[in-house]
Amino acid sequence: MNKKILVIDDNSLNIEILVDLLGDEYDVFGALDAAMSFEIIEENLPDLILLDIVMPDINGFELCQKLKLDKKTKNIPIIFITAKTDEDSIEKAFEVGGIDYVTKPFKPKELLVRVKTQLKIKDLISNLEYISSYDTMTNTLNRRKFFEEGEQLFTTSKNLYAIMIDIDNFKMINDQYGHHIGDVVIKQTALNIMNKKLKNSFLGRIGGEEFALIGTYKNKADIIQNIDEIRIFIQNDTIFTDNNEKINFTISSGISFFKDEFITIDDFLKDADKGLYEAKGSGKNKTVLRQN
Repeated sequence: MNKKILVIDDNSLNIEILVDLLGDEYDVFGALDAAMSFEIIEENLPDLILLDIVMPDINGFELCQKLKLDKKTKNIPIIFITAKTDEDSIEKAFEVGGIDYVTKPFKPKELLVRVKTQLKIKDLISNLEYISSYDTMTNTLNRRKFFEEGEQLFTTSKNLYAIMIDIDNFKMINDQYGHHIGDVVIKQTALNIMNKKLKNSFLGRIGGEEFALIGTYKNKADIIQNIDEIRIFIQNDTIFTDNNEKINFTISSGISFFKDEFITIDDFLKDADKGLYEAKGSGKNKTVLRQN
């Protein structure tokens, strides 16, 4: 899939020139003003923006600031491409969040190199951010990122639930079938939870075979029903060894709904963990709701 580039310039001829130059390698969109640019961004989030400074409604500096304040667009690299060559304009462009500055008339080969360079840098940054935030085995949030996101949710909402989930008899699976099958069980568990969990929640792998869910709710019964549906689905799921031997496995979980006595996210998750401990101690393959 081609990278997407948005050109914002009030001169349609300038847009056409850039479309002709970049169109063979990238999907290029053009906007004549800020309003049009926001419409395009809503439909086709660009990987890079080429932005003129002098425009009729709001200038490029103001538009860049708006884009950098928006969570959706703040990480999109912006290259200013303009006829303004004075030092104040160049300094201002970087102050408001621009990543590069190209003056008109530009050299086509030089612009192509600058565009490619910024897109490569963006990819490298995205990869580093992914590695630092996600568990590479399961593609769920890693422990650090889960607690970071959970803390933010914990401080902004009270209609919260937390669920601690653990794969039953996981050591036995590892001992009997090998660690590579244990890895398959972990991956399959994460995939099933991700595919069936409710919206407005996020999942993290916080230990070897242990996962945690945290999210907002309107109806407690929906949360209880959802995690039990996940439990039953996993119970009925099957994986196969290298020798085509069938393996079935189960999960246990504990649910906690937010209480005013919880001071920290750790208090919240510890309460859910107590429910998980009860589920493990009373036969496994079950969900225990912590009572208020």
